[in-house]
This record gives sequence, C-alpha cells and structure tokens, in this order.
Amino acid sequence: MKIWPGTPFPLGAVYDGAGTNFSIFSEIADRVELCLFDDNGGETRVDLPEVTGFCWHGYLPAAEPGQEYGYRVHGPWEPENGHRCNPAKLLLDPYAKALAGHVQWDEAVFPYPFADGSDVKSDVDSAPFVPKCVVHQPHFDWTGDRRLHLPWHESIIYETHVRGFTMQHPDIPENLRGTYAGLAHPAAIEYFQDLGITAVELMPVHKFIHDKQLADNGLSNYWGYNSICYFAPHDQYAADRRPGGVVSEFKQMVMAFHQAGIEVIIDVVYNHTAEGNHEGPMLCFKGIDNAYYYRLTDDARYYMDYTGCGNTLNMRHPHALQLLMDSLRYWIEQMHVDGFRFDLASALARELHDVDRLSSFFDIIQQDPVISQVKLIAEPWDVGEGGYQVGKFPPLWSEWNGKYRDCMRDYWRGQDQVLEKLASRFTGSSDLYENTSRLPYASVNFITAHDGFTLNDLVSYNEKHNQANGEDNNDGEDHNRSWNCGAEGPTDDPDVLALRARQQRNFLTTLFLSQGVPMLLGGDEMGRTQQGNNNAYCQDNEISWYDWENADSDLQEFCRKLIEYRRDHPVFRRRRWFQGRPIHGSEVKDVAWFNMDGKQKAEEEWADNSAQTLGVFLNGQTIPNPYIKADPVTDESFYIILNAYHEALDVNLPGEKWGSGWFRIIDTAAGGFVEEESRIEPGGEIRVEARSVVLFQVEEKEPNAQ
Repeated sequence: MKIWPGTPFPLGAVYDGAGTNFSIFSEIADRVELCLFDDNGGETRVDLPEVTGFCWHGYLPAAEPGQEYGYRVHGPWEPENGHRCNPAKLLLDPYAKALAGHVQWDEAVFPYPFADGSDVKSDVDSAPFVPKCVVHQPHFDWTGDRRLHLPWHESIIYETHVRGFTMQHPDIPENLRGTYAGLAHPAAIEYFQDLGITAVELMPVHKFIHDKQLADNGLSNYWGYNSICYFAPHDQYAADRRPGGVVSEFKQMVMAFHQAGIEVIIDVVYNHTAEGNHEGPMLCFKGIDNAYYYRLTDDARYYMDYTGCGNTLNMRHPHALQLLMDSLRYWIEQMHVDGFRFDLASALARELHDVDRLSSFFDIIQQDPVISQVKLIAEPWDVGEGGYQVGKFPPLWSEWNGKYRDCMRDYWRGQDQVLEKLASRFTGSSDLYENTSRLPYASVNFITAHDGFTLNDLVSYNEKHNQANGEDNNDGEDHNRSWNCGAEGPTDDPDVLALRARQQRNFLTTLFLSQGVPMLLGGDEMGRTQQGNNNAYCQDNEISWYDWENADSDLQEFCRKLIEYRRDHPVFRRRRWFQGRPIHGSEVKDVAWFNMDGKQKAEEEWADNSAQTLGVFLNGQTIPNPYIKADPVTDESFYIILNAYHEALDVNLPGEKWGSGWFRIIDTAAGGFVEEESRIEPGGEIRVEARSVVLFQVEEKEPNAQ
C-alpha cells in the first residue's frame, strides 16, 4: 500500500476529500506503524514514513471516512525509566474523532503477563480485544448554527446524563432512549424549555472505558469518568450505529438544543485516563509515550495519583497541553458546545506538587481567543494534598461552590453556627470571589450533584446505602450532611413525608433565590431517588434512570414556578456584588439583614451561635447595570425569612422605611407559591412555621426613602 509523506499537522486522521493524513506524536518512539482494519477485522500495517518534531505522519490516498485504524509504537520497554513501548498492543489515536467497538477484558489488553508482573513485557496481540479508531466525515451542514453566548447571570444549569434522562421517558421512542438523538427528541427539549433551563450540563460524553473490575461484577462505568479519547463522542450513546455516525448525531443534538435557546455544556475529564496505574491496561498514551503523558513518581515505574483513578496527566509538557487545548477548541469550533465543566480541575493546575493558580494550563486558556470565550466551570478540588481550591481559580472561571452546598445542607438540617456563612453564601460568596475580580456568577451554587445523594435522598437518609455497588457499602462519602426527617428511607408516616416535601422546597427555594448561578441536579425537580445510594457511578439501571412514571408533579410545578420567578426578577440574579449600604441616593441599603423583631441585625448578634432564623431585604431599586447605554435595571424589593428552627416562630417584618406593605409570595410550609394576596403592614407580626422559607414582595411602590 503506497503511503505519501503527508504533514505533521493537524494531528490525528484528517480526511480532505481525496485521502487521509495521519499524524501522531511520540518523542520516545523509534518506529510507528499505522494499522488499517477491513470489515472482517483483517489488519494491514504500514510504517509512517516521516517524522517531524516527534510527529510521525503519512498520507493515504485510499483512506476514506469509515476506515478503521490504530497504531503500534516501537520503542524502549524500560519500566524503571518510565518507558513502556510495546508494539504487540494496538493503540488508539489520541486525536481520533470517532471510535468503534469496546474493550474486551482479555489479558492481552494489558502490557504485561499477569503471572510475571508489570515489569515484564507481554508479546500477546491486543488488537482483537480493543476498540478501533474511525476516520470520520468532517463535513456537516450546521445551517447557520452557532454558540448562544447566553449571559452568565441569566443561566440556569441542569446537570444530567444522556442515558439517565432518556431511558424511561415515555414520550421518547424506545429505539432512541439512551442516546444523543433521544435527548434531542422534541419531548425532551420541550421539558427543558418548560422547566426554564438555559443550559444542560452533560456528564462525560468523551469516549470512556468500562473498568475491568466493574465488568467482571456485571456493572459498568455509568457516570463515564474514565475517558480514553478526548475528541470522540462516546459511541454507546449513539442511535446511529454506522462507523463514525456518532459524530453527526452529537452535532444534531447540539443544533436542536441551540434552536430551542438552550446551551450545551459538557463535563470533561482531562485529569486522568482509563489506563490506570502500572497494573492497568495499555490502550493509548501508556504505549505511545508513557513518561511524556503521565506524571510519574521518583521511581518511574509508578504514577502520581491526584485523582484517585491511578494516574494524572502531565500538564508540564507542551504536547500534553496541546492535546487538551486542541480538544477544547475542537469541541467548540467543530461540535459547537457552549462550555465545559472540568472534573477535578485542581489536578490540572499541579505544576510540581502544589496547586498553582497560574499554571501553564490556565495561562494558555486565558490567552486563547476561542476557549476563553466560552463558559468555563471548575470542580475546584482533587484528591491530593492541598487540592481543595474553592475560590482560588483565575478570572474567567466559575466554580462549583462546594462551600455553598455544605452551608445550605448544614443550615437546613438545623446545625448551629452557620448564619454568618449562610449570609455570605446566599449573596454570592463575595468572600471567596470578589478579591479575585470575579463577579457573583463565579459561584455555581448547588445543593446536590451527580456525586452524592439526590435531593429526595438528602432528606430521606442519614446513611449511605451502596450495597448494590458490590463494595460492602465502603464506597461513597460518609459525611453527607443529610437528615432523614425522622425515618430512614421509605416510610408511610405522613408527618415525615410532609417534612421531607417541605425540606425539598426549602432547598430549591434557597437555591433559586441565591445570587450566583443555580445548578439543578437532573431529577431533583421530580423527587428522583437512588434508594439511598450516594455513589451510583456503576448503576446503569433503575437506580440511576429517571422514574418519569412516579414523578412528583407538585414538586415539578413548584420548581418550574421558582425558575420563572427568578427569571422575572433581576434582583435575584445581579451582575454585581451587594455593597451593604445605600445606593443611588436611596436611604435604604441594597441588602440588609434582620432579626426576628424586624430590626437590622447588630454586629454582636451574628455571634449568637444558636440562632437559626434570618431575615434578608433585597432592594430592587439599586441594581447596578454595567452597560452604560442600557436602560436602568429595576425590580420590586423583597423580604425573605429563612427559618431552620424546629418550632414555629412569631416574626416581625421591617418597618415602613423598608416598604409600605408586603405580599406573601412563597411559603414552603404552605406548599409553595401562595395563591391569595393578603397584604401585611410594615412591622407586622407573622407566624413562620418550623423549617420553612417565606418570601414577601413589596407593595407596588418604591421603598419609602425618608
């Protein structure tokens, strides 16, 4: 088979209409074979004829979309020096845009014989047992589609899973369930629109591997945090089973969301790969240039593990950084996604050992004209020492605010000593973000996420119940800050069920009235349960799938109204920080805190560690507008009473200076939104039920600035 020299860039397999250019980077290789596979699995090997700057490349005029391929890399096998080249193992192209097939966990997939240990080289061919890369068709008619660039402060994020959302949806055809096409079905799109979602955040959609241990136990890596190829969409989520068909199906899904005005954010796992530690399989990077792509210890046989998954990608080397940047740009420019959530992002910032806020990874993103313009969300921690970095990421970045989650959970389960923290978290966590020149939307607020209890389970279980995972209930977080409201798990007790329902409304109300960007865990709006499993990463079944048949329609409607109310009132989604002082000549502050007597909270009162009730005034007349030529932003003013105390309390509203009259809008103890309009006088006393939130809107008249 005749092969031409081709070009070193772009890396990967690029079809130009006449043939395909292949290029792969390896600094340690002394020979690289391109392996082509026919429909029957027959293999043809061709040496890549040229090497330029450690990029091995060649051009095949006959290679067209659908062609399956892989690589064999010849070079040193020196585990003691970190080198593990083994041409007996077929390797994936790190830049492959589509893959076909799945790992079959034969011993041949590992670079060493099990009986001899990981320092001994295995000569058994792995090709029959590993996926193949696919030359994909790059041309796609986007018909004018482009990223939406929705403002951060208007965003409502919905974290969901392609399979979980669609597998039991009654209005999605069975042949589309579990797929990108199913998520793009009109029934799904209409649900998101009706709920008020502006962005879906998809759990990992890069090609990932189901771990051997899970497969041996009849489980799977359902969550997908086990990536092996950062350019290829996971093909098990494709209804289109043609080679490479997954790429166009993903693009169709993105286009459908954009047409509905909804952004697509994808969860990316650039911190580690599916190859694991020194005893893990050889699928890609380990055989291409192990010491270049991975962080190794002083004994180069072993891997630095800041992720808990066996290895950590090496962000200190230019081609490893280039791989990530090229991947991000590809998903933006070619797949049209609107942003990224970076799993264990602190691991990406580790230049040596310490987390470095100004590491190369963040410097490059900061100056990149493409990547810097999309939504960037960090999970600001990893499992290594010093990895908890909430509030310490650079400008342009928003963060999953784990301190918001912890504070709100503690408050609503009745913990003491949280009011001062609550005030900060409720108003955007300025203590975390303001001193880095970031704005309230740097805080992505959440009560629950995929990792941990669902909202229903958060109020139904004191302990995790992960027996189905097969790890003797030893996996998953032990300190959940949950409270079962009086009974562990399912119960028929009406008082317990009523309290659980109220607690869910409390959490949702707090979330959507807080400054920052709210993120809703998919299914929380319908009371989804995982039966007490707080680590359902391996449960591709009814434990994780949304139970549409038994959805809590009252909670769904309450959540929908909450999101609509937030959207209609800009005081809950300010672009700038509160100042805690009178603004624009008004004598009333932009935000003020009150005690139960309706008086502004004195400084010494914050030291009352037993207090569990707080009033907050939000001034709708003092919303700063950063756009000079735009009309002023004004809104009604609001008063919110948060009561986590276990008994009902008599509370006074603020005096006439703060509002000439108040109408009760939400009372979580009364089921949510209040239908009747009963006016309450300034300074009037009201009964606030135990463990509830009450929202008042000012009478349609500006606060009396006397």
